[in-house]
Amino acid sequence: MDIVFTLDELDQAVARLWDEGKRHRVWALHGQMGAGKTTLIARLCRFLSVIDPASSPTFSLINEYRLPDGGILCHMDWYRLKDREEAIQAGVDDRIWGDERCLIEWPERAADLLPADTFHISLTVVDANTRRLSTD
Repeated sequence: MDIVFTLDELDQAVARLWDEGKRHRVWALHGQMGAGKTTLIARLCRFLSVIDPASSPTFSLINEYRLPDGGILCHMDWYRLKDREEAIQAGVDDRIWGDERCLIEWPERAADLLPADTFHISLTVVDANTRRLSTD
């Protein structure tokens, strides 16, 4: 999948992304600072009708959101992690190998912890209002 979209077209991009990636439990979002990873996750949460408000877990590392079916969606931001060992100490490996669906920003900080079937998503800045979304 490779699509270019504006913020006004983000809901359509999220719907297409969900159609392609819903079979994957772990999603890894790659992109530079300001590319829109957190915004994309917030819109995905809205698309999935999460009960809790979505926000960036930069300082908490992991946010949990309740899904209407009673399930849990984990939103992780690994930006502040130094390495794999710190990730393990923080308990992220328990989450990514558990039952919850996980959305991970900055997955390259501990990439070797990711399952083989992780759905990789790249966001690239085209200009101030436009982004390119591509998947593996």
